[in-house]
Parts: sequence; structure tokens; C-alpha cells
Amino acid sequence: MDSPAPPLEIDGAMVARAIGLEVAAFRQLMADGKITVLCERGTGEDAGTWRASFYYGKQRARFIVDARGHPLPD
Repeated sequence: MDSPAPPLEIDGAMVARAIGLEVAAFRQLMADGKITVLCERGTGEDAGTWRASFYYGKQRARFIVDARGHPLPD
């Protein structure tokens, strides 16, 4: 049985910066449902990690997250 995604703890400022938005604009767009988030479970050598992708228009920010839901350094 697959394990569920952990609760993600990705700082909104980090995501906003990665997609070229001010933090306040990012938060409003999230609240308005204008930013799409996709969470994918790692398999094989990536097992135990998750990839969180944030999409806004043609912009994309991706973060690899550990089993506790914290982003891993690049």
C-alpha cells in the first residue's frame, strides 16, 4: 500500500521567489485557486521523497520534500 503524502511545509516566500511573485501576490493567488499544486511520490532511488510542483501560468517551481514534509536543499 502506498504511503500518503506528508503534510508539506514549504515556505510561501520561497515558492513566490521561485516563480517571480511578491509574497502577498502569491498568497492571494493561492487563496483564489490560481496556483496549481501537484505532489508526486518518489519511486526507485527517489523512494521516501516527494516532488511538490507549483504552477502559475508558464511559471513552475519544484521542490523535493522528505518524508516529514520538509524541502530538501538543492
